[in-house]
Amino acid sequence: MTTTQTPTAARVRARTGWPAVAGLLLLSALPILGGVLRLEELGTDPASAPSPAIAGLIVAHIVGMSVYCLLGAFQFSPALRGRRAWHRRAGRVLIPAGMVGALASIALAVFFSGPADEFALAIVRIAFAVPMLVFLVLATLAIARRRFATHGAWMTRAYAIAITGGTQALVLIVWSVVGGETSIVSETWLVGVGFVINSLVAEGIIRRRLRRG
Repeated sequence: MTTTQTPTAARVRARTGWPAVAGLLLLSALPILGGVLRLEELGTDPASAPSPAIAGLIVAHIVGMSVYCLLGAFQFSPALRGRRAWHRRAGRVLIPAGMVGALASIALAVFFSGPADEFALAIVRIAFAVPMLVFLVLATLAIARRRFATHGAWMTRAYAIAITGGTQALVLIVWSVVGGETSIVSETWLVGVGFVINSLVAEGIIRRRLRRG
């Protein structure tokens, strides 16, 4: 007599990818919360509000990146990626949202109007917003050529940059606990560290996918 064995809870979690999705959503929550507070500040403090053009770029950046980070987290679920219709519909929202967020970030850095000591921080952010935009363009070209593995690799790299705000917040928190208060110089370096950490993790994920074939 044979018995049918049900999958273990660990195997189910690995197949659905929900632990990874939940972790990415939590990591996204930190920069999104900061963005919501920034939008609230723009609406409640007209005296310190930027010009309409800059305010529009800020809104576009926050909304675009928020959509990209939240919806993009679900693309790391193998179960959802297996549903081709859902995956395609999500991608048609993700790529434009990511491009809008990256373009707005680049524009905000190009037309930087903040304190002079924060200019280096703006340059660091543009140095990663440009690659994110390039990765999204390459991902679009790859899917048009039906190169699915290449498309997934470029999208993973772009997402790693988009979600860096959460990693940066964690790095800054750890640094504040261990090393005390941060200056604008140390904050600039730590923001760069957050980008590097996420990029390395993304490359590890891509290589693991390639090994699995």
